[in-house]
Amino acid sequence: MELRQLRYYVAVAQQLHFGRAAAHLHISTPTLSQQIKQVEREIGTPLLIRHSRGVELTAVGKVFLDHATTTIAAADRALTETRRAAGLGDPQLRLGLLNGVPGWLPAALENLASQRSPGCKVTPIAGTTAEQLAMLAAGDVDLTLIRTPATLPIATTAKPLAEEELGVLLAATNPLSASAEITLAQLRAHELIWINREAAPEFYDDAIQRLGGSSELRISPTTMSHSQLRSALLVRRDAITLGSRRAADNDVIWRPIEGSPLHARYAAAWRTDSRNPVLHAMLVSPGLTPVRKRVVDL
Repeated sequence: MELRQLRYYVAVAQQLHFGRAAAHLHISTPTLSQQIKQVEREIGTPLLIRHSRGVELTAVGKVFLDHATTTIAAADRALTETRRAAGLGDPQLRLGLLNGVPGWLPAALENLASQRSPGCKVTPIAGTTAEQLAMLAAGDVDLTLIRTPATLPIATTAKPLAEEELGVLLAATNPLSASAEITLAQLRAHELIWINREAAPEFYDDAIQRLGGSSELRISPTTMSHSQLRSALLVRRDAITLGSRRAADNDVIWRPIEGSPLHARYAAAWRTDSRNPVLHAMLVSPGLTPVRKRVVDL
């Protein structure tokens, strides 16, 4: 039985619900259920009573919860005190935080780091895809999020984690807001304010090509960072930009592009020669797993 399985069981026992526990752990509900069943098979008796509203602990499950909680606390204490005796500080992970990435994704990676290396310190370092890859090559980050496609530095690997559809963001007062979806012809007729190509060259070129190429688009000479794009639309109310649905609000609305030709694809990247113990613990099988929903399966 693995320590992480004890953590899974404690989460279910505390939440009394597989779905809520899975969300807290940033793993999928089926994965969590499978792991708990494996624990029950190893013990040889049910620990939980499952019903439509959630779960209840059996008498044996309550006994196991007490021992699991004690074991987890003892393991965490052993790691902390041993590192302290060796004159080592808390394990650290420098996490490249990609500008504009969905907030749940770095949160899931931080959760994975904490589960695999209890007591570790995660230090986020923001930047564009190009900046993140440069920092990775220089050894200034241990693990980073990037948008793909992207050219990786030497001795670097990447694993796809998630994707989200990109559509058109525009001011609510823009006449295009009356359309349920934006056709390529409509998109090409409006000034497109977007990110600087240098921020993610391959991703930028791929997106522009999927929309017909730079010769077909009215690309603005004005470029913005992800955090500035929304503000630009409120000043240039006849312009449009590309982005995800989560950036919309009452003043800036989101419309899908006909045929859904654009997606932002996110990957985790790291140096293959890294000796960072937190990173190595995160990569242990099953480790980082590609996802489609808001989870990172372990």
